[in-house]
Amino acid sequence: MVVKRSDDEESLFETTKSRGSFLHRVFSVSLFVAICFVYAYRLTHIPTGGENHGGGEDYYYGTWTWLGLLAAELWFGLYWVLAQAFRWNLVFRKTFKNRLSQRYEESKLPKVDIFVCTADPDIEPPIMVINTVLSLMAYDYPSEKLSVYLSDDAASELTFYALLEASLFAKHWLPFCKKFNVQPTSPAAYFNNILLHHNHATKEFANIKKLYDEMKKRIEDTTKLGRVASEERSKHSGFSQWDSYSSRRDHDTILQIILHKKEPHNSKDEDGNYLPTLVYLAREKRPQHHHNFKAGAMNSLLRVSSVISNAKIVLNVDCDMYSNSSESVRDALCFLMDEEKGHEIAFVQFPQNFDNILKHDIYSSTLLTLIDVEMHGADGYDGPLYIGTCCFHRRDALCGMKFSNRYKNDLLRSERDNCIEVNLNELEVKSKALTSCTYEENTLWGKEMGVIYGCLVEDVMTGLCIHLQGWKSVYYSPPRKAFYGVAPTTLLQALVQHKRWAAGELQILLSKHCPAFYGHGRINLALQMGYSYYNCWALTSLSKLCYSIIPSLYLLRGIPLFPKMSSIWFIPFAYVIVGESARSLLEFVLFGGTIQGWWNDLRMVLYKGTSSYLFALIDNISKLFGLPDSPFTVTAKIMEEDVSERYKKQVMEFGAASPLFTVLATLALLNLFCLLGILKELVLSEDCFGTYKNMSLQILLCGFLVLINIPIYQGLFLRKDKGRLPSSIAVKSTVLALSTCILFNMLKD
Repeated sequence: MVVKRSDDEESLFETTKSRGSFLHRVFSVSLFVAICFVYAYRLTHIPTGGENHGGGEDYYYGTWTWLGLLAAELWFGLYWVLAQAFRWNLVFRKTFKNRLSQRYEESKLPKVDIFVCTADPDIEPPIMVINTVLSLMAYDYPSEKLSVYLSDDAASELTFYALLEASLFAKHWLPFCKKFNVQPTSPAAYFNNILLHHNHATKEFANIKKLYDEMKKRIEDTTKLGRVASEERSKHSGFSQWDSYSSRRDHDTILQIILHKKEPHNSKDEDGNYLPTLVYLAREKRPQHHHNFKAGAMNSLLRVSSVISNAKIVLNVDCDMYSNSSESVRDALCFLMDEEKGHEIAFVQFPQNFDNILKHDIYSSTLLTLIDVEMHGADGYDGPLYIGTCCFHRRDALCGMKFSNRYKNDLLRSERDNCIEVNLNELEVKSKALTSCTYEENTLWGKEMGVIYGCLVEDVMTGLCIHLQGWKSVYYSPPRKAFYGVAPTTLLQALVQHKRWAAGELQILLSKHCPAFYGHGRINLALQMGYSYYNCWALTSLSKLCYSIIPSLYLLRGIPLFPKMSSIWFIPFAYVIVGESARSLLEFVLFGGTIQGWWNDLRMVLYKGTSSYLFALIDNISKLFGLPDSPFTVTAKIMEEDVSERYKKQVMEFGAASPLFTVLATLALLNLFCLLGILKELVLSEDCFGTYKNMSLQILLCGFLVLINIPIYQGLFLRKDKGRLPSSIAVKSTVLALSTCILFNMLKD
């Protein structure tokens, strides 16, 4: 159904509620009732002396195990309730860009500052970075109102050189995009798509392709060389700023305004139109000063841009997230400039999509449930999370201002031009002062202003703080994907990424901004629940470990932990298992996934829960005792050829030795040994069938855990390629799993 508004014909956007919400709510209520019956079974069937286990030591261990399972199920139930918050009221948005164009002349549209952040040219190649920059410069929006800022936390002259090359190529690329309505506007993505699906033999296409290939070769040759040739350095004075460069962590601020309308001879395209402002920034770094990673870079960009362009709207993207739609700015403005609701909106979050995802998404990198379901559910309560990229912000909200009605029609007020009375050199000097290591000392930057420091998921924390200030947000997933990036292509990359996210989410739960407590009365109850759901990722590891280990071990001893199939108590367990599995499968397929993709997603839920989340929890506990924080890691955006080939074949990539893999392999082997032990008993013993027929749920659970871990068994014993699990992992996990089974089985003697 469509949410009608009194001025519906004049609104710049439309909100539609999800179909099937009533059926989902009825099902959720029925599942909750079944969960309550599971609790009732646990509480009324606590083992007593002599019952089932023969009393004595078996009784002692059985009772504590029973209570442990009850605790795990209580947590699963609470976590399930929190998850319903973002499934209860899904909404979908539609924009009316034609109304925006009819209502506002181009001259009335607000300026937009675009922030692109990169941190390491070795894993974020300069050619990839400048493809993102070029795609953003080519937005279907007045060029003189766009300013693109590249923050380079590696202070790499290679990246600076690539940006200079991009500024020259932009003079040809932007007119080409406008003339032929190019989509996507990333040259690499466009040429790849054209060559795959079309045969373009036009002169204009051949010329622009030739220019791009020549630029690409120069950039890649320089990158391979590892330095900029002296001949190239002499062509631009900006390279002199590297004369005082010591290392990535020890250098002065390097800031260069590459394109600006104050230098018209250098800032116009081949058709005589102004190009967007283009700025390179590498903020000052010193070994004795903490630089706060991406959050620090964002705050430096906020200050520098306030001097150079000072746009009221800020878009931030990661350096691999190129624009796939030239209309994204206008889409965002349909929300931010809506007469009735626009002034309440702090940011418009677009989905984070990836162009290297295969059909069945072996690492569940699309985050389909989060991106296509839960974010729409959060939008139903005006509070989708800020995910750190692909987001249009209202500058004042991002800088810590509280919401008030004075922001009504704020974007229509004239914007101050900071550059009228100063030249670019003066502007650069003034801007550099804002990026020194000591500038933020004794200020509110990183505490109440800008992106918040002290959290591994500074984006989610910042979005939460914005919501706590009274602002609302919007989630918009347009028909044509707005952005595309690069997803992890190995299991280790995916697990490490989720470990960082889970550790950061738990930091929010333990912080003064905890949504469960500090959010009370400040944000909607559903938002409190939804934020808490993500904040508790790491805590789910204990329950998942419990269910991955205990039932299988007790299966070896012939001790039932679940009701037998002939018992009426079997019904609620079966309903919860079958009902929730069917719901998740239906949800996954309805939102564009495949059945195999759903199975892969289940596997990743298990792997994340028993490894990434476990180590995230350990990290936070360690921090409480004063041990070092987790190091910040940048996800690699490039991969070796053999890794790429295995990824295309959807073969799981292990390769490296990691404690994360040791845990996963040990759990997989433990369940395999338990299942083999039961099968041996069924074959060799005459009366064991009578013992095990009452343990059907445990056998099914153990069998499920073995089946879903097939890629690990292949990586341990069957594969010979470089992507297999290292032999050291195979030895350690086998010893640990066998020792656990043997020692546990000896307890009954």
